[in-house]
Parts: sequence; C-alpha cells; structure tokens
Amino acid sequence: MRNIKEINGAWLFSKESRDVPKSLPQGWESVELPHTWNGEDGQDGGNDYYRGKCLYARSLSRSELPDGDCIYLQLDAVNSSAEVYFNGKKLAEHHGGYSAFRMELTDIKDENLLVVAADNSPNETVYPQQADFTFYGGIYRSVKLIGVPAEHFSLDYYGAPGISVTAQPVEKGADISVKAYTDKEAEVLFEIYDAEGKLLESNSVVGASPEYKFHLETAHLWNAVEDPYLYSARAVMKSSGDEIKTRFGIRSFKFDASRGFILNGREYPLRGVSRHQDRPKIGNALKLEHHKEDIDLICEMGANTVRLAHYQHAQEFYDLCDERGLVVWAEIPYISRHMRTARENTITQMTELIAQNYNHPCIVTWGLSNEITMGGAADKDMIENHRILNDLVHKMDKTRPTTMAVVTMCDPASEITSVSDILSYNHYFGWYGGNVEMYGPWFDDFRKKYPNRVIGISEYGCEALDWHTSEPAQGDYTEEYQAYYHEEMIKQISARPYLWATHVWNMFDFAADARAEGGENGMNHKGLVSFDRKYKKDSFYAYKAWLSDELFVHICSKRYVERVEDVTSVTVYSNLDYIELYANGELVEKQSRGKFPFFKFKVKNSGETELLAKCGDYSDQSRIVKVDEFNEKYRMKEEGAVINWFEISTPPGRYSVNDTIGDIISTFKGKLFAVKILLMISKAFSSGSDGKKKKGGTSIAGFKVNKTMLDIAKGFTLKRALMMMGGKFTKEDIIKINSMLNKIKKR
Repeated sequence: MRNIKEINGAWLFSKESRDVPKSLPQGWESVELPHTWNGEDGQDGGNDYYRGKCLYARSLSRSELPDGDCIYLQLDAVNSSAEVYFNGKKLAEHHGGYSAFRMELTDIKDENLLVVAADNSPNETVYPQQADFTFYGGIYRSVKLIGVPAEHFSLDYYGAPGISVTAQPVEKGADISVKAYTDKEAEVLFEIYDAEGKLLESNSVVGASPEYKFHLETAHLWNAVEDPYLYSARAVMKSSGDEIKTRFGIRSFKFDASRGFILNGREYPLRGVSRHQDRPKIGNALKLEHHKEDIDLICEMGANTVRLAHYQHAQEFYDLCDERGLVVWAEIPYISRHMRTARENTITQMTELIAQNYNHPCIVTWGLSNEITMGGAADKDMIENHRILNDLVHKMDKTRPTTMAVVTMCDPASEITSVSDILSYNHYFGWYGGNVEMYGPWFDDFRKKYPNRVIGISEYGCEALDWHTSEPAQGDYTEEYQAYYHEEMIKQISARPYLWATHVWNMFDFAADARAEGGENGMNHKGLVSFDRKYKKDSFYAYKAWLSDELFVHICSKRYVERVEDVTSVTVYSNLDYIELYANGELVEKQSRGKFPFFKFKVKNSGETELLAKCGDYSDQSRIVKVDEFNEKYRMKEEGAVINWFEISTPPGRYSVNDTIGDIISTFKGKLFAVKILLMISKAFSSGSDGKKKKGGTSIAGFKVNKTMLDIAKGFTLKRALMMMGGKFTKEDIIKINSMLNKIKKR
C-alpha cells in the first residue's frame, strides 16, 4: 500500500532572505500552504508586483512521515521555478509554475529541514514571461509526502500517476487498455470497476511497464454534462502490494469542418468559457472549495466546455470537470512572445501536461500555444518549435488532436496556423476595434477559403464594471454594452454550428497587474462574473438563458437605477416561453419568446417605478427612478486618464475624436484628414527614443499592418486608438487633433 500525507501547515516564509538556511530559521513569517506573496501587489496595478526569489522552510520529523520504505516529496505547483533542499542538500529543481513534480527523500534523520526556494523572477528560459495576467509567485498548491514499498510503481516520470488508461467504444462495448509504469519487470494485477465500485474485469500480467487489454461487452459512455459516467482502473504490484488507481471515461469524439464537435456519434456544439483561476488577496493559492464554487458557476450558466487557460490547472479542477461533464481544452503557457532560449521548457511543460492529465476523459485537445504570433507569424524558430510540440503530442497521445489559439492579426494563410490539427481564433471585434457584427462574416469567409479546416473561437469578450448607460457604446466599460455585445455574439454563434467550440473570455474577472483600464487598475474585467465571484453580470444571464435548462427570469441593469430619459429600455433575460412586465403593478406588455431569449421593453420613466418581470411562478424585480441630470457615478472615471470626456468638444454636425475611424473616413475630407494622421502615426512609430528612424517594414506597435488590422481600426474611436499607442500622443496632441476634426462636416 502507498500512503499519502499533505504537509501544508507549519511553514516559515521569507521574502528577504537569500541564503538557504542550515537550521530552522528564526523571525520568518508563519504561513499555511497554499501561499503566494503577490496576493495584493499583483492585483493593484502599476506592473510593480514583486518578482524574485523567496524561501519557504519547514521542519520535518521522522514521526511525521507516512509509512513506507521510500518517501517521495510531491509539490503540486511552485511558480515559476523551484529549488528543493533537504538537510542542506539540493535535491531537485523545476522550471514551470503550473505542474507537479516529485523527488525521493534520502538520508532521512529524526529531525529534518525542508527548504523550497520559489522564484518568479523574469527568466528568458521559462514560460510565461509576457502575458495579460499576473505571474503569482509562491508554493500555491499542496505539498505531499508519498510513502511506498521498496518495489513500487514509477514516481519519477514527469509527475505522472504511474497508470494510464485508453478506452475506445466498440459497438455496444468498449476496448480498454490499462498500462502501469514500473522501473523493472513486475507482476501486476489489473482491475476495472464501474461507478458503483463493482469489479467488472481483472487479470495479471508480468513485464516491465506491463499493459493489459480488456473488452467490455457493454459500456456506459461518458456523455458530457448529460451523463458523465466514470469507471475506475486499479493496478496492484503483487510483490509489494503497492497500489495505484485512476478514474476514466469511455467516449468517442471527433472534429468536423462542417459539423463541429461530435461526441459519441452525435453533433455536440461546445459552447462555454475560458477560466483563469485567481481570486482577490490569495491569487492562485486556491483551496478545493474555490474550485467547486467556480465549476458550480460555470455549470449554472449552462456551459458544456471550458478552456483552461493559459497553463496547467489544478488536478482538483480537472477531476471536477470529469465529474460534471465539462469538455476541456488544456494548454501550456507558451504565450504572447516566442523565446528562442525557452524551447526546452515548452517541451517539458507539454510532457508534464499530458503525462499528468492523460486519463481525464474531459480533455479532448491539447493546446500548443496562445497568441504566440503577437510579434509576427514568420519566425522560423517559432514554427519549428510548434512542429516539435505537435509531434510530441502525437507521440504521447494518439487519441487527442492539437489546437492553437491564434490572435486576430495572424493571417489564416500563415504557415503557423497549419501546424496544429484544429484551430481557433482570439477575436475582439467590437472591443479592440472593429464592430461586433464582424464575427460571423469573418468565420464564414474563413470557411469559404478553407472548407476542410476545423475552426472555432478561443476568445471573445469585452469589459464591464459598475458603469451604466442608456446608450451603450464600444469602449465605455458599461454593463449594458457588455450585455449587448454578448447578445450579438450569441446570435452569430447560433447560426454557425460548424464552429467546433466557442469560449467566452472570460468566466471571471482576473488580475493583470500591468493593466490600467476601466477605472480599476490591475484587473481584466472581461469576466461574466466578478473577481470575487459575488456578482453575476447581466451577460452571465444572457448565456444562462441561451444554454441552461434551469428556468429563471432576470431583469438587467439593476445597478442602473437613476435615469434621465422619459421612456427607458428594460431588458429581461429568460429561457421561459413568455414574459409579462409590470410597472408599479400595471402590465406594460406581455412578450412571447422569439428566436433568442432576450426580451426588450419600453417603460415610461416617471418618479419611482417598481418593475416586475414574471412568467408563471418565476419572477424578478427591479426599480428605476427619474432624475433630471445624469448621475456621474454611473460614468467611468479613469485614474490618471490621459483625457476626460468633458474635455472633448463635439460641435453638432461636426466630427470629433469620439467618432470612429470608419465614420471619419466615410467623407472625402475625412479621408484627407486620415492621411495626415497616418503620417503622424507612422512618424511616431518609425523613430526610437533617440529620435533616429528605425529599420523594418510597415508595422505599428509590433504588428504588421494588413487588411484585417485596417478593418478592425475602423471600429475604434480615434481618441481610443490614439490613447492606446503607448503614450506616443499626449493630451495636448489629442485636443489639437480634435480641433482639426471639428472643422469637418459629418456626412
């Protein structure tokens, strides 16, 4: 038997000490694992959170050790690099902050000192180094001791469980191959159990890393959220009694360019979200209850898939996805910027991801990279790195395809996009330029050009905080615009079943310490749910109405109470057949559900109005109040903003920097003006800080200018475009440009 014991308590921590202590240190902070030192400074903005080496120490007496002839130490995750010392001797180092690793403890004394140096310093050999999220340092998952007999299943292969199961449905039954990994020849007993614990099959095999193939006459399929049935496989080493066990599911799946994702022979459109794991104050240092709360919210929304971005997530969460039937895209943090010095790290992280997660039936694809072409798609070393990873995945796992999340600016004809088996794009039309109506036509055009390529949407979304308006507009960070945006996305996705998967970015708000947007620094607010998981934004309910079978009624814009207009719009989301809306007890209107579960009402706004939306026993309430002037608490105020809304003059019938680039260039004089601005932009980006002209092709902020970029740019307001150019245009520059625009008549 093997014995496993967590040692998450009684740790000491120091951010200041640099030398590995030889005895239990005095004066260090007492901490419990999981732990991060960036729980606050990694979430408050400024991109100034501490990135460096910190030390953890713990005494470990022989009496604390689990029974076993050999004792292994397992760290479930240390970000980003780790060095492990036992009684002053360096036992191991590990590079990659999201996967488990192990080592054997030797020369054990009655009293021992365990020290872990965790280091999230910038490092050009370890991914990630550039990404839109905080790289929390620390031992942020559990630490375990594993006691095993002298003869035991392998614990030395990339943190893997030592047992792998491959299950393939065959007619009504299934063929199941179970392999156990050993360091030498051994006799192993293999057993298969159903979900109720009933023994179905057993057999013994002798060999080095032996494998046995079972055939089940009847098989209960893992059928995603409808019926996520799980079997178990057990392996016992006859000579020592060492035992390992894993759960698995029996399912078939494939990807089709016309039909999308197919599960167990039927079309099964994957519609869901991406997930970042962090939370306020604790960063990535999560406990099981946090993972359970996250998956409960994802399932409440009605999602059937989750992209676990942009790194390996905790085993507890993959287990929950198995149990709840969520289909998973799993990936490594090969992201944003290709580093020629870090190829080996991508190989190691991919090997760990697959070795540690092969048995999870929820996983259907391995992600090679995310937005790796941010600096261009032609880098031959980057392409070769992807081909190496692609071949590695196919060698390790012949049952799952590879995929990539490609950034908008990457031309689908680029060589890099043809490396993976299937593909998805990260698009933000309607937020970072363009408009929300561009999604459908873009993907239809892709399908016409590449009818045999499987395509999906790996990211789409926009940001929303507690800002509100009756006239939502792109870039206003209001809850109303986010709701409108996702309504439009639902309509376009519904019409395109060929999309193998669509993943909202993101399920939850998350920390990105370099950000300064929306009036709250250090955060990405694209979540459908707030960072603390306490508030479900209206867009959450738009998806719940579309995807979930749980009947409900939700009135939108509850936080937008004071309104100036005489007649106001009220939106209700519901998956019921009709909605009756009452204002102060009087029926305003009864609407039947149309093609989509979005109900739109017009309500007179006078005095105080209590709103009630209902259908049978299901209802929701809200209120609005008539005011004479717009309440500025609803309008975004950015700390340290370059320019404020009230400083922009907007004469009637004249253009201003608040107009979109597309509108401005719709007139002849507007086109002439655009040429002047483009010359200014080109000049700003063609000169370095020393004023000397840079060499290179036509690019802005590192992106090659192409038709897609120009189409996207048309959706930006000129003010927003200029403000996003890294400080190249000052407040005075923008006001001057606005004055020039004020002289041009609108069409």
